[in-house]
Amino acid sequence: MITLVDYNAGNLTSVRRALTHLGIPSQISADPEVVRRADKIIFPGVGAAGAAMRTLRERGLDAALKEAFAKGTPILGICIGCQIILEHSEEDDAECLGLLAGKTVRFRPKLPSPLTPLPAGEEDSCSGVRERLKIPHMGWNAVTVIQPHPLLAHLRPGDELYFVHSYYPQPADPAHIYAVSDYGGEFPVAIGKDNLFAVQFHAEKSGAVGLRVLENFSEQ
Repeated sequence: MITLVDYNAGNLTSVRRALTHLGIPSQISADPEVVRRADKIIFPGVGAAGAAMRTLRERGLDAALKEAFAKGTPILGICIGCQIILEHSEEDDAECLGLLAGKTVRFRPKLPSPLTPLPAGEEDSCSGVRERLKIPHMGWNAVTVIQPHPLLAHLRPGDELYFVHSYYPQPADPAHIYAVSDYGGEFPVAIGKDNLFAVQFHAEKSGAVGLRVLENFSEQ
C-alpha cells in the first residue's frame, strides 16, 4: 500500500488515478500517524512552497515525513514534492523540510544560453534576435540520466517527460543528482539520497515513460 500525502498541494487525484491504472493499491491521507506507518510514501504536489510548508506544519506532516525518511521508508517526491524536500526555496523565501541539503531556485528570464538575445551585430540569421526564456517552463522536455537509479532504469536517450514549473531543485551535493534536462541551461530533474527519490517532472502525466517511474517505485 502506497500512501499519498495530502497537504492541499494539488495533483493527488491524478497520481492516485495513475496508480489505479497500474493496479497499485494506494490511499490518500492527511493523518501524520498514517504517514509514519506507511509502507511507501508518494509526496506529490502542485502549488507554492510557502503555502505547502504551512499546511505540512499545521497538520504535523513535516515531522511525520522526517521520521519516515529517518527510518528508511521509501519516499517518492513529485514536482513541488521534489522542491521542498530541500532546505530552502526561493519561492516565498520558504524554509523547507531539509531531508536533502540544498535549495530550490527560480529560472531566470535571461541565461547564458542560446535562448538569450545576442549582442548587437551577432543577430540570428533567421529571426534577428533569439527568444527569451519563458517562465514557467511548461511542456515536454528530454531527460538525460547522468547516474543510474532503479526508478530511471527504463529511460532511454531522448525520452521526454512533462513539466510545469518555475523553480527547480539544486542539491548541495552533485552526487545527489540522477537526471537533468535543459531549458536555457542544464538543471536537475531527478534527485535523491538513500530511501528518498524525487522528480521535477510530472510522472503521472508523462505517458508510459512516466508511469514506469511509478511502477518501478512500487516494485522497489
